Amino acid sequence: MHIAQFALTVREYDESIAFFCTKLGFTLLEDTDMGSGKRWVRIQPPSPPSATSPAILLARAATKEQLDSVGNQTGGRVFIFLHTDNIARDFDLYSSRGVKFISQPRTESYGTVAVFLDLYGNKWDLIEPTDPRKHPA
Repeated sequence: MHIAQFALTVREYDESIAFFCTKLGFTLLEDTDMGSGKRWVRIQPPSPPSATSPAILLARAATKEQLDSVGNQTGGRVFIFLHTDNIARDFDLYSSRGVKFISQPRTESYGTVAVFLDLYGNKWDLIEPTDPRKHPA
């Protein structure tokens, strides 16, 4: 088994697509009009040819409860762990594109990590793992 995709609650589709695809370099896999203002929008981080990343479904918040979760998907904890093969390159690239980092790259037992915020404030770890087959706890 593997995780094929997961939902990320967002305020608006177009601003989310712009952030993830322009600032982070993700690929827009699908943007299908479902009617009544709803869209099926899937993105995916760039992956090496031998790897497969799960897709992220950008789900526009439609209720007050969903709106309240935007930017706080995990109650303030890191939400998503994005692996890279070169953290210095990606830290510099993302910083130059206006991505807000709340920590500088630091060395941990599992690799080098820096924390950044998506456009809504969800925390992401950008990690260059010591061993790409392992994930931090």
